[in-house]
Amino acid sequence: MAYYLGIDGGGTKTRCVLGDEMTVLATAMSGGSNIVRLGETQTREALHTAIRQVCTTANISPAQISAVCIGAAGADRPEIVAKIRAILAELIAETARPKIEVVGDMAIALEAACGAGPGVIAIAGTGSIAYGRDATGHTARAGGWGFAVSDEGSGHWIGRRAVSAILSAHDQGLETTLSAMVLQAWKLNTLDELVQQANSTPPPDFPRLFPIVLRAADEDDSVARSLLTDAGAKLGSLAAIVVHRLAHNSPAATLTGSMIPVATLPVAMTGSVFRQSPDVRRVFYNTLQTSVPGIDVRQDIVDPIEGALARARAAH
Repeated sequence: MAYYLGIDGGGTKTRCVLGDEMTVLATAMSGGSNIVRLGETQTREALHTAIRQVCTTANISPAQISAVCIGAAGADRPEIVAKIRAILAELIAETARPKIEVVGDMAIALEAACGAGPGVIAIAGTGSIAYGRDATGHTARAGGWGFAVSDEGSGHWIGRRAVSAILSAHDQGLETTLSAMVLQAWKLNTLDELVQQANSTPPPDFPRLFPIVLRAADEDDSVARSLLTDAGAKLGSLAAIVVHRLAHNSPAATLTGSMIPVATLPVAMTGSVFRQSPDVRRVFYNTLQTSVPGIDVRQDIVDPIEGALARARAAH
């Protein structure tokens, strides 16, 4: 029997799913495996832990796996692909030579949302990106250039902006519910300590402030609600850029001399920010409808791991 492994290697957690041709046999989860942010040692530990767990649950050896697909940040860089493939091969290719495919996290998410067909996926988790493909296979992206300069609307972006908003409110003599919550979450006592923590090297774990922003928004904190609104608008704008690029600038549009109908480019969402915040989803939807009237925005949150397993099955 052939076994297939799909992996979603995120910045906060790594998820594995093992299946045969038709059935999901086991799942597992471990720590983050974003090699760009976390380095090779932590990535290796997370990937090996998740793979061993999922194989133990299914009562097979990693060497029995026929094909693997992992969605990972940095997969557009050959040196990153080589490192991840080598880490996987250490465990999986003990006696066999499975096919190991390393693709961007947006590729497995788009696969889960649209299969091999056209569409656009907006991802908002630890980082963010919008990515799409037309019916001819032409692709386009927007955002996703890293947490220091991009990743608009992501958990990292929201967390970093939360600290900035707290300090701005303080400058204006305003008190916010969010301030006390963030200080408590980071076990700090004063805003001076918050400033030191936020400016430390390496940077603090800003994405872990996202749930704090959600809690403050639920308590009707205006600063927190504004942060979520801004995140939804930024993500909607990224998705709209990709839709417009595919509709106007793809080879198919150039060949026919006319715009591809936007109805053929459904937009889907994935990631913890979308999953946990109705406010972000609502503003995302409204922003897209304003920018691209009539666009099909799917309301179900996509699970990228399904796309990784589908690609592994197709690769064998």
